Amino acid sequence: MLALGLIIIGILLRFLPHAPNFTPVAAIALFSGAYLNKKYAFSVPLVIMVLSDLVIGLHNVVLFTWGGFILTTFVGRYLKKKKNILGITVTSLASSLLFYLISNFGVWLVGWYPHNLKGLLDCYILALPFLRNFTLSTLLYSALFFGLYELSKNFVRESSLDKLLLAN
Repeated sequence: MLALGLIIIGILLRFLPHAPNFTPVAAIALFSGAYLNKKYAFSVPLVIMVLSDLVIGLHNVVLFTWGGFILTTFVGRYLKKKKNILGITVTSLASSLLFYLISNFGVWLVGWYPHNLKGLLDCYILALPFLRNFTLSTLLYSALFFGLYELSKNFVRESSLDKLLLAN
């Protein structure tokens, strides 16, 4: 139930108008890594990306972007036992930097920039505005997902819905 909800939210928010790279997918990958079992944790961000990219459009860097979100889910696994403000903030920042390095390396590798050191540096430098938006969105959405989930756990725990909603 939680995994399906995350997939729906992730896809919907990718389709709504937003600033470039200001989506919740990295935060959902972190959240999935921290709260869902392995069976669902890694599939949630991948399903979001595959289904939405089929509509938005595929490009020659998808393996790097999808792979970046899978690695972000691994980072989220670190949060399983350290779900606190510092841990969420550090992993949000780390996953943003990791995604930036991987996805822009892919952009350079597939030929959007010359295959030399200057091309690689240009690729990373020109992508800095996207890193800013990506990092801000990851921090914001991580705070929302982790915060709202922890708050809602307190309300749900005493109800008959606790086994359904809090299941990992």
